[in-house]
Order: sequence, then structure tokens, then C-alpha cells
Amino acid sequence: MRILFGFAGGNGHVQPLLPLARAAAARGHAVAFTGRPGVLPKEFEGFPAGADEPDDRRPLRPVDRDREERDFLGGFGGWIARERAATTGAVARQWRADLIVCDEGDFGSMIAAESLGLPHASVVVLAAGGFGRPAGLSALLDETRAAHGLPADPSLAMLERHLVISPVPPTFRRAASSTRRCEMRPFEPVAPAPTDPPTVYFTLGTIFNTESGDLFPRLLSGLRSLPIRLVVTVGAGIDPAELGPQPAHVRVERYIPQASLLPRCSAVVTHAGSGTVVGALAHGLPMVLVPMGADQPANADRCAELGVGVVLDAVAATGADAAAALRTVLTGPSYAAAAQALRAEVAAMPDPAAVVDRLEALTA
Repeated sequence: MRILFGFAGGNGHVQPLLPLARAAAARGHAVAFTGRPGVLPKEFEGFPAGADEPDDRRPLRPVDRDREERDFLGGFGGWIARERAATTGAVARQWRADLIVCDEGDFGSMIAAESLGLPHASVVVLAAGGFGRPAGLSALLDETRAAHGLPADPSLAMLERHLVISPVPPTFRRAASSTRRCEMRPFEPVAPAPTDPPTVYFTLGTIFNTESGDLFPRLLSGLRSLPIRLVVTVGAGIDPAELGPQPAHVRVERYIPQASLLPRCSAVVTHAGSGTVVGALAHGLPMVLVPMGADQPANADRCAELGVGVVLDAVAATGADAAAALRTVLTGPSYAAAAQALRAEVAAMPDPAAVVDRLEALTA
């Protein structure tokens, strides 16, 4: 079987696809990726499509949920969907794909699959759900569908027509049970090896890191005052030297793979991006959450509801606030207990190899 993986966003849209792609390749299936060139995984054949996000530095803005929904609608539902439908369709024909697997925001790849008569599966990348389904999405997608000779789909049935794969703990992202949905463990189970003093991971992701203004130095001024080992990743667009000299217990890097770091951690300070939230929950780690935009406010809300984290205002929070919040999640036993309960859910989810069986059934 020839499986084409597509993604419409950045690194956070690629990472959830990789465990399934690796499991499919291990099974002997041909695997290729298509998406933004800068984040195409080098381990697979790749077809660049679209442009990378610029690393332009932008000031931090107050959270505006309505604005974020509008941006998602105009982008992922509009011009990105049109672009992806054309490029994924062309690659699928050229590469002779049998199946398309895409991130849940890659509506264009779903339309391309349908127009080519191919089955498709989507992988959840918006942890809490709810975000990304603004009013008007179906009307926009119907314009792209019509351009590819497809009928209107006012109920958005295309989003769950074949298979939806969720690497998110089921309690975290509430969804109706369906034979067209399945869970998938996002990480191989790793026995946690926390350090003494505790290691804490601080990240603002790979997109919003350059839109964070003074948030890194502001929160770092408080976090480094605690008796912890602090690991900070600032992303490709920021020079770690910008944060100045740090004490010996603080390490600042552009990037560290979360899979290698999280098993050694006791807590995470994060922008509440879906990839980091799911990674933290998969390892049973409580969080301090500082959402800035996109689906982050919804993820932070859900973390607070479930008692796995403390939420701070990105614009107003001081270094002292960050230190107090981190101290709370490290010492308050309820936060670790709630996070461990979700880790147990993740451990019980099917591994990617089992989900490959579902993919094979789609083309049978």
C-alpha cells in the first residue's frame, strides 16, 4: 500500500502523524509526506508544498478567541484548503497513492482524496477540540469542493467519512463514539525517570515563540529562582543568547525532542499548544499554561477543568506569578494525580501498529 501523509500547518501538525507513518513503514508500506518544506520529515520521501511560516518577530497580543477563530476560518478553511487540495491532489496522482492520511486541519487533502476516489484518514492535532469549527467553515470548503467537482457538504461529513485517529486521552478530548473513530497512543510507554531536584521544561512552541514579545525573559526571571533544573527551548527563530547569561541550573536551547526530555521531567511550563499538552499528559506531567492564541486557550481551559494545570495570562503574568504557579503544580499532589490518571489512559490506548490495521482495511 502507498500511503501519502499530508499536513497543512507547521511542526505541531506533523508530529502527530509520525508514529503512524513509522508503523506503516515498518509494516512494509510505502510512505511519503507532503507539506511545508521546512518541516517535512527527513526520514521519508517528501514533496514540498506551500511556504514555511516566516520567523518574523511580532509583539505579544492579548488573547482574542474570536480573532483566532476568524484567522483559522480564513486560513485553514479558505486559501490553505484551496492550495492543499491542488497540491495534495497532484502529488497523490504523481506518486500513485492508495490512501491519504492528513492532519485534521488539512481539509484540502481530504477534498483531494475524495476527488480522486481515495479513502482518507485524519489525525487529531487540536487537543481539546471545539476550536477550528467556526460558523462558515462548510460554506468555504464547499467552494473548494465545487472547484474539484464535488457536491456541497453542509454537514461536514467529509471530516469523518472514513477514519479519524486521535492521539489524545479520551477524557481530555470528548468525542462521540463512532466506528469511524479510533484512538492511538502518541508515545511508546517509557518509565518516568524524574530527577532530583525536579526537571521542568519551559517552551512556547515553534510558531507562537516568535509572537511572544518579552514572555520568555519575563517568566524565566521567576522560574529560575526555584530549586529546579530548568530546560528552556526557544525555537529556531530565536537565538538563546538573547536571554542572556543563565545560572548553572538553567539550560537554554533552540530545540530538544520532547520524547527524549519529557520522561525526565516533573512539570511543564507551556503555551498550551496541542503537541506539548498531549506530550505532557502522555507522561503524567502537571503544567503551567500561558496560552497566546489558536487552540491554546481551549487546551488551557480543559487542563484547568481536569485539574492538571494552572493557567496564567500571557500579557499580565509576572515572573513571580510563574514561580508561584509552578510551585503549586509541583507541590500540590492533586495536579500530579490528575495528570497520572490521564497518563494511564494514554498507556491503555492502541499502539500505532494496531491503527495500521485500520488503515489497511480502508483499502481492502
